[in-house]
Amino acid sequence: MRIAFFDTHAFDREAFTVANARFGFDLTFFEARLTAATAALASGFPVVCPFVNDRLDADALQTLHAGGVRLIALRSAGYNHVDLAAAADLALPVVRVPEYSPHAVAEHAVALLLALNRKIPRAANRVRDANFSLDGLVGFDLYGRTVGIVGTGRIGVVMATIMLGFGCRVVAFDMAKRQELIDRGVSYVNLTDLYRVSDVISLHVPLTPKTHHLIDAAALQSMKRGVMIINTGRGALIDTPALVEALKQGQVGAAGLDVYEEEEGLFFRDLSDQVLQDDVLARLLTFPNVLITAHQAFLTQEALANIAQTTLESVRAFEQGRVMTNLVPFDGHAAHSS
Repeated sequence: MRIAFFDTHAFDREAFTVANARFGFDLTFFEARLTAATAALASGFPVVCPFVNDRLDADALQTLHAGGVRLIALRSAGYNHVDLAAAADLALPVVRVPEYSPHAVAEHAVALLLALNRKIPRAANRVRDANFSLDGLVGFDLYGRTVGIVGTGRIGVVMATIMLGFGCRVVAFDMAKRQELIDRGVSYVNLTDLYRVSDVISLHVPLTPKTHHLIDAAALQSMKRGVMIINTGRGALIDTPALVEALKQGQVGAAGLDVYEEEEGLFFRDLSDQVLQDDVLARLLTFPNVLITAHQAFLTQEALANIAQTTLESVRAFEQGRVMTNLVPFDGHAAHSS
């Protein structure tokens, strides 16, 4: 079985090559992102394997189908970048990796939180310049602070558990309450109350039409002044221009972002020799209390191995005509990610 991988990087090639020793598929790695303009590269491949910032719209899917593609194997949990209605019309099944390492993402969220709170990047840069002053580096004890977890799926559960270990009071919002978290002392509240009482808010919900700009200008103004916001979910959960304004006003005290609303075409690329054309991102990068990483929360050895293994197992099930357990269902509604 031939598989065409798009938007690939060294870590993809290494992980999939190792995992493929068990399967023996014919793997071809393209650096180009998968779009309508590049979909013809997959001609003759029964399977394509896109990444999170590839764009599988109706035109791209039509080209893929015409070229012989019969399975879309996403190497991600999210699938908001796929036109599921168009895929269904073409009878193109879509599979994903629903879980690779909730620990990887939650631990990265905690890393952003700690680095922001204790001003680690600023302190490290000072020391490199032989500046050993402590002025402006005051943080706060996490112990006893209130942390709001928006979304208690697999990642949210791990995040809540870690925060409980720090001695935080943890409040959470989710339509489905986890009894295991309640038993550990987590309180489920509505979003209004979570915004009002939380010193730190961490986002772990999928991107859907209902959660798009879940944190907008009104939500930001309803939060405790000086709140810290951590987002390792999807960029569009936050209205970014509204966040910029809240940072300028001091309403938001710090923001740790592993995702960005307009990251497509930016993240996963080296643009260090170019002028950044995104004015909103450029403005965010001027704030000393904003820490941005380029969608790397998933990037651990364990997660990469799980992604490769799960993806190739789905391809093997497709090849053998077996039930694909990680099939993305199409229910007539917009796709989402998690």
